[in-house]
Amino acid sequence: MTTHIGIVGVSPEGAALFYQQVTRQAARVRGPNDQPRVSIHNEPLHLYLDAIRKGDWHAVDRLLRRSAELLARCGATLCVCPDNAVQHAVQMAEVGSPIPWLPMGELVARAVCGDGRKTVGLIGTKLITNSSTYQTHLGLKGVQVLGPQPGEDETLDQIIFGELLYGQTRPESRLAVLQIIAGMAGRGCDGVILACSEAPMLVTRENSPLPVYDAAEILAEAAVKRQST
Repeated sequence: MTTHIGIVGVSPEGAALFYQQVTRQAARVRGPNDQPRVSIHNEPLHLYLDAIRKGDWHAVDRLLRRSAELLARCGATLCVCPDNAVQHAVQMAEVGSPIPWLPMGELVARAVCGDGRKTVGLIGTKLITNSSTYQTHLGLKGVQVLGPQPGEDETLDQIIFGELLYGQTRPESRLAVLQIIAGMAGRGCDGVILACSEAPMLVTRENSPLPVYDAAEILAEAAVKRQST
């Protein structure tokens, strides 16, 4: 029976990239002739951004639940959201959901610890780098998490909110992010988490100064494997 993964989109660019990651992981894990069914639903991005800026996580929860309910009606048997900024509300949306969710934090922590990393950098918006989204999961496993330096967090916010959310990339922005990662390497990091679903538009395993843990890619692999069981 063909399996059915439901993707809750927040950032359209991030959701589009994640769809590619799911299909590529499926081809790797299951083979090119055994692709799962995939449905995507998103509410308008500005509704999420307005709620997040107000700190109204119940509103974020309602948006996620609405998408999950519609995906379930489409036949999805598993729900995932690649957007890091709403992972706190994903835990709320799980309660009473018609289909199970896969949250990213613990999955990323397992991948990092599985490789024996001791200190990792975190690339994302200030909402993520200044929160416990990954810090708690990794800290409980003995892994130290380093965010960007003061000023670098502003640079990342400008790049993510001003460019990547709208599918725009500039060479200067790519260089700036790679320099931030290089600085993390200099501070003792032995890996970096891409805690932004659009970050792969700038950072790849080939150009990064540190081993990369793309949170969305880890989630895509887990969804495909979960649906393969």
